[in-house]
Amino acid sequence: MIERLDSVKRGRNGNKLIGNALNHLPECGIEDSLLELIYLRVSQINRCASCIEMQTRELLKAGTAVEKIALVMVWREAASLFTAREQAALLWTESVISAAETTIPNRAYFAVASQFTSNELRDLTIVISLMNTYNRLGIRYRRNTP
Repeated sequence: MIERLDSVKRGRNGNKLIGNALNHLPECGIEDSLLELIYLRVSQINRCASCIEMQTRELLKAGTAVEKIALVMVWREAASLFTAREQAALLWTESVISAAETTIPNRAYFAVASQFTSNELRDLTIVISLMNTYNRLGIRYRRNTP
């Protein structure tokens, strides 16, 4: 794949802004391992290879089981590997990313609201939205994996 634009060099301020926001979000109280799972799922949905590679590396470094990482894409079928909180977050992630198609169903909202406080739900939605933006910048410029 031919990289269209070096978004890191050309878009330093915008990328830095999104990166700083993503780096700040671990302070929101949502566990780091869950944030990385969310980042991975968003990147899978958007088919952003460089981000999938980055999140996989981070999850492995944090000690997440290979089976769990490999099955994030089909988490419903591998539900026993994921906590109720993780399942609710993954359902919410898929609903938010595909909002035009899903219109974010009540079942997704009630599932996530039962596992997260109002503040956590707000921050989770911000995390999903920021990662979606980060992916779309990488995809737009066809950023290659390292």
